Amino acid sequence: MSYRLPSAPRRRHTATVVIPCYNYGRYLPAAVRAALDQRSVDTRVIIVDDHSLDGSAEVAHRLAAEDARVTVIVHETNRGHIATYNDGLAAVDTEFVTLVSADDLLAAGALDRAAAVMERHPRVGLVYGKVVRFADAVPAARSYGAGVWRIIPGRAWVDEVVSQGFNPIMSPEAVLRTTALKEVGGYNPRLPHSGDLEYWLRLAVGWDVCQIRGAVQAYYRVHGGNMHLTRFDGGIDNIQQKLAAFDVLRSETLSAAGHWGTEVHARGVRSLVEESLGSARARIERGEVGDALPFLGFAQRHAAQPAHQRMASVLRSEIEDRGPDGAGRW
Repeated sequence: MSYRLPSAPRRRHTATVVIPCYNYGRYLPAAVRAALDQRSVDTRVIIVDDHSLDGSAEVAHRLAAEDARVTVIVHETNRGHIATYNDGLAAVDTEFVTLVSADDLLAAGALDRAAAVMERHPRVGLVYGKVVRFADAVPAARSYGAGVWRIIPGRAWVDEVVSQGFNPIMSPEAVLRTTALKEVGGYNPRLPHSGDLEYWLRLAVGWDVCQIRGAVQAYYRVHGGNMHLTRFDGGIDNIQQKLAAFDVLRSETLSAAGHWGTEVHARGVRSLVEESLGSARARIERGEVGDALPFLGFAQRHAAQPAHQRMASVLRSEIEDRGPDGAGRW
């Protein structure tokens, strides 16, 4: 790992912002404006509408008519977000690409900074940085400077992420080298909830990663329709989906990872077992015995370390002593 002072791109580059959209037509104009607000990158936008019911396709076509840099793909039937992502990514022919949901926003200069990194560091295939959450109002322009570049060998980044059991990338801030995208392929349709994490891991096995520190790279809109809020409750499902993403490290998909991938996968499982045990313990202490059971069950199925097995047994005994109502009654 190394740190580098930022610099501007030495030449103009090309990038595509893929904007998947389902019933987010009201957000599309702002998303497109933000995508095109770059200085050193010639940006194109591909809007992929997944058979929206709110007139999103009409909004997208109007935006395309107003600016030749915008193109539109419309699904005749609803195909889901993974197919929508992959259809947009398959149409990219620029040097760099980012996938930004219609309700999120790229920060001004985000593609300029990412292009500068990947210009200077040809082995970097993934760049990400700071994300600011917002609600209704589009954030006012904020400057955190050009941002220090933290360059991380890809496999070291994978090890760091898996060992911590935490996905550090929300998604709109991630900019990819298109060569890397074409090499690793699209999102995995079997992972609708953790496909982004699995994708970053898959890419980083063969490419280095840069985290831009100090500069805002994207804005993430928080509202009641967020996919992670409506389809993914963040409880035991979150842990199970992270495990599904980690499984790519020992799959035939990444056969080149070999023994290293198997070892890192084991560390990832250990981190998730520790998270499960901590979640079970917290719920037991709050008297939420029934809610603790799925976490404990996950830990008992996957614990390989004797210490984890002993802790799981202790927690199981506490649950049996307390009863399902948390107060010793069965």
